[in-house]
Amino acid sequence: MRKRGSGVLLHPTSLPGPYGIGGLGASACRFVDFLEAGLQSLWQVLPLGPTGYGDSPYQSFSSFAGNPLLIDPELLVQEGFLAAEDLEPPGFPRERVDYGAVIPYKSGLLKKAYRHFLASALPAAKAAFERFCQENGSWLRDFALFMAIKGHPDHGGGSWDTWARELRRREPTVLARWAEALAEETGRVCFEQFLFFRQWRALKRYANARGIRILGDIPIFVAYDSADVWANQEQFHLDGEGRPTVIAGVPPDYFSATGQRWGNPLYDWRALKREGFHWWLERIGQNLKLVDVIRLDHFRGFEAYWEIPAAEQTAVKGRWVKGPGAAFFQALAQAFGEIPIVAEDLGVITPAVERLRKRCGFPGMKVLQFAFDGDPDHPFLPHNYSPECVVYTGTHDNDTTLGWYLSASEEVKDQVRRYLARDGHDICWDLIRLAQASVADTVIVPLQDLMKLGSAARMNYPSRAEGNWQWRCTAEMLGEEIALRLAELTTLYSRRPAEKKRTALPPRRPREEEPL
Repeated sequence: MRKRGSGVLLHPTSLPGPYGIGGLGASACRFVDFLEAGLQSLWQVLPLGPTGYGDSPYQSFSSFAGNPLLIDPELLVQEGFLAAEDLEPPGFPRERVDYGAVIPYKSGLLKKAYRHFLASALPAAKAAFERFCQENGSWLRDFALFMAIKGHPDHGGGSWDTWARELRRREPTVLARWAEALAEETGRVCFEQFLFFRQWRALKRYANARGIRILGDIPIFVAYDSADVWANQEQFHLDGEGRPTVIAGVPPDYFSATGQRWGNPLYDWRALKREGFHWWLERIGQNLKLVDVIRLDHFRGFEAYWEIPAAEQTAVKGRWVKGPGAAFFQALAQAFGEIPIVAEDLGVITPAVERLRKRCGFPGMKVLQFAFDGDPDHPFLPHNYSPECVVYTGTHDNDTTLGWYLSASEEVKDQVRRYLARDGHDICWDLIRLAQASVADTVIVPLQDLMKLGSAARMNYPSRAEGNWQWRCTAEMLGEEIALRLAELTTLYSRRPAEKKRTALPPRRPREEEPL
């Protein structure tokens, strides 16, 4: 990670625009411009894959594919794949994603675009599409067939463990028959991926040219109902019918007497190691094409993970099982050299996990909302930091800073006010300033905190199965005043991008409401 940098956390689904969900076109570029004006050097996103039930980016149909809902329709018009009159959005809500309405609308547009592409695309565009399919064939063929079979009327979108046994077991003659019958559908899925990667890479080039690096996110576990598991069953702990024998979660703790039963299938790390961690190397390589820095979610699971028998309804009767440890990260280093990785090391972290993170040289995470428990030695309080960490005011799984503070106990509020030497009326920017002033090499702030938004703007409630991942910002939020205020702190605490350090900002007069 670059020394003394800062950035903003905002998933592309939360970008503004008229098409019901954020996209990769003009609104994304305007957000990059906002980051540049604020002298930021990082844009953190969540996993970019296609989402299924619950709309969670952490439960994707593929670890390699992109989310077609993010494809920008106006760029398709510019490329001649759609006509302007095809767009006609039906009046989506501005401040949340209504997935039930967005999915059929976007799917309809993409089907039209594919038909137009087949009928009238220029030879150069068709050649680019063919190159994309060839270069990504190792994952794209399986993903396209998986999605086409899932969408067939016989399956109605159901999980792959409900398919016929010969399909679950991927018998070659059966797969070939389905691939022939669903050639048009698999072609359309491949075309959607072609569009996504084309638009995302153009956006990434735009950001990188302005000094903004993309910080991506890789969940350690994958969704059971995914092309990843269906196409690589030998690398997971599954029974003869393809169903998990053990699943992931975390043990009982202070927050939950029964722990958390996540349900993700667990890797057969011995099988993966025998193959040189090939699938994981491909996964990391694919992500490095999309982002500049990787956040590894649930890093502690690489040292040891909580294994729960699949038949258990809670996480109580699980056990700790050793993960791949240093051997996995040595394989990554041999394949890619030094990879810019942030280790998500939240929760109960053992000395063994800490030793692994330090051995790998990865910075860990600090979250200010977790710091105020009355203990002056809490590792998330800034006076206890060492530089090699990334400090957040909060994450996508937390309440917004304003929501957290308003709902906190009086004891917590009192400690916050005394620690900050502030009265708490501007709590969001007080914590942003605290993070910026810390010795941490990197600071990340959710956009909601820059805008001083309350709990209604929260992105995710980890204990809630539905109604998450819906928040969107509006274009009016990305104004010059907020960018300049952010740029001032970035300058004061020496976090400006290196190429912009020579130009100092003029002094800004304090607002009346800001304590001196």
